[in-house]
Amino acid sequence: MAKMYYEKDCDLSVLSGKRIAIVGYGSQGHAHAQNLRDSGCDVIVGLRQGKSWYKATEDGFTVMTVAEATKAADIIMILVNDERAADIYKESIAPNLEAGKAIAFAHGFNIRYKQIVPPADVDVFMAAPKGPGHTVRSQYVAGKGVPCLVAVEQNASGNALQTALAYIAGIGGARAGIMETTMHDETETDLFGEQTVLCGGVVDLMQCGFEVLVEAGYEPENAYFECIHEMKLIIDLINKGGVAAMNYSISDTAEFGEYVSGPRVLPHDMVKANMRAVLADIQDGTFASKWIAENKNGRSFFNSKRELLAKHQMEIVGEELRNNMLWKDSAEGDKGLDAASN
Repeated sequence: MAKMYYEKDCDLSVLSGKRIAIVGYGSQGHAHAQNLRDSGCDVIVGLRQGKSWYKATEDGFTVMTVAEATKAADIIMILVNDERAADIYKESIAPNLEAGKAIAFAHGFNIRYKQIVPPADVDVFMAAPKGPGHTVRSQYVAGKGVPCLVAVEQNASGNALQTALAYIAGIGGARAGIMETTMHDETETDLFGEQTVLCGGVVDLMQCGFEVLVEAGYEPENAYFECIHEMKLIIDLINKGGVAAMNYSISDTAEFGEYVSGPRVLPHDMVKANMRAVLADIQDGTFASKWIAENKNGRSFFNSKRELLAKHQMEIVGEELRNNMLWKDSAEGDKGLDAASN
């Protein structure tokens, strides 16, 4: 069983006298910076000139270029998008990195696929909240926290784990619980979950259900409610008490349909075979290579798929319904735990 840590296992004083540079001030960056500051830590922000620079300044932080922040800090937390992190590291961090410092990440992608290879004389660790940045901040303000993953990739100082645990305590994660893993395992399981279930799998499943109902002559609004809107209601029940709690809350008719029709839609042997193929692409670097190449070549595939999705009837009907219902959520979307605009 994975090892767990809590507040009693973390010593915030480990960060006393250390300056922390947060590189990026987007989704995760603003939350890490503000939570650490509120925990009494010495925080600066490293950015390029732009709107985030002014936002971080307005929020009361000392803002520097990434190179300046790297020179000034003892711990450098990189919270920019995966596809941008390697270039920023090579251009502004690596030339200014000194022995004895620590490099930290909220996702292991660039370490796992060797897009970033830190020198042997620095600590390398991961502090990864399992929730979007606005939740990391709001839970902290409420006196709570978001569960986190911790991993040590390189322990040059001999104290990398203690530093990582203190950092996570500083952003509030120790209040909820910290699970120990490796950057290798976090990267592969995270990519797998996103692609097969959480994003790729769920979106395709909802889209197929919507299309089947509409093609059969049902109103698109009905199709949206049944196949998309109610997804959150079901997931909230599972998140609270597992599948058993969901089955307890739904009708017996719905539960019977789960047993007889779920395997017809998603035959286990076929689905698992396809999932294993996805996992193999993640493990051998095929997916990472495709994503790195996509970013170097102008993102034509990525952008075309995003445009097609925006034009899909499912998205158009959904927007119309949300704009006319009391349950409309006006909050801006969050780019997730491994993203931050600069």
